[in-house]
Amino acid sequence: MASTIGTSHITAGQPCQDSNGCSVLKDSSGGAVMVLVASDGAGSASVADVGSALACETFVKLVGDYIGHGGRVADISRPLVERWIAGIVYGFGLHAEARGLELGDYACTLLAAIVGDDATAFVQIGDGAMVHSDGAGGWSWVFWPQHGEFANTTNFITSEQVRETLAFQTTMRPFEEISIFTDGLENLVLRKAEKEVHGPFFDSMFRSVRSSTASGVDDGLSRALETYLASAVINERTDDDKTLILASRRLNGSAAS
Repeated sequence: MASTIGTSHITAGQPCQDSNGCSVLKDSSGGAVMVLVASDGAGSASVADVGSALACETFVKLVGDYIGHGGRVADISRPLVERWIAGIVYGFGLHAEARGLELGDYACTLLAAIVGDDATAFVQIGDGAMVHSDGAGGWSWVFWPQHGEFANTTNFITSEQVRETLAFQTTMRPFEEISIFTDGLENLVLRKAEKEVHGPFFDSMFRSVRSSTASGVDDGLSRALETYLASAVINERTDDDKTLILASRRLNGSAAS
């Protein structure tokens, strides 16, 4: 897993506004639960980098509290996720009040997967996307990226309509491989005209993850991924910040990069 700054942000003197998070937990029955989350701060928000980082940190903590108190992935509901989102926004408000800022200054998207042994929950607000292996050599997207009426617009956690724009799904199956990416990579990994996933990209990227012996985040692979996302071959095709999370359960049960 890695987040890298886009060349347009370097030129503008802005920080990377993407963030990511990962946590490997144990549920009450001893089963592994992996929490994966990515967030892209709004370009127009003054502390978008802080907003995306807080969103990822808070989401991981809230899910960890839920699992730690005996919660099951299969029982995650939309009302529960709405409460988690409200908790993130509440945290934004406290942070903003102490610094004389507005809630909108923290605007950001959210993409998250909570993967258990018998179920997977997906949450999305905004653009970017999550894809998973269908087990037969193909790749499918969970929710298509949320784009607004005008170019370069999307939905954010801080929106008054966040409950309406929240996409949520619980599937009673564990996926072997899942990837999450922010909108800076959309045009590289999605065939938008056909609304399909560009499978060869993920087939190539997951080869290293499958060979990892790490449980949880593989720091070496994450550093290599960061280098790749910052390379000329990627920056020639996108000037935006980029986040990519790759998680595989094929070998050791909880490898991620």
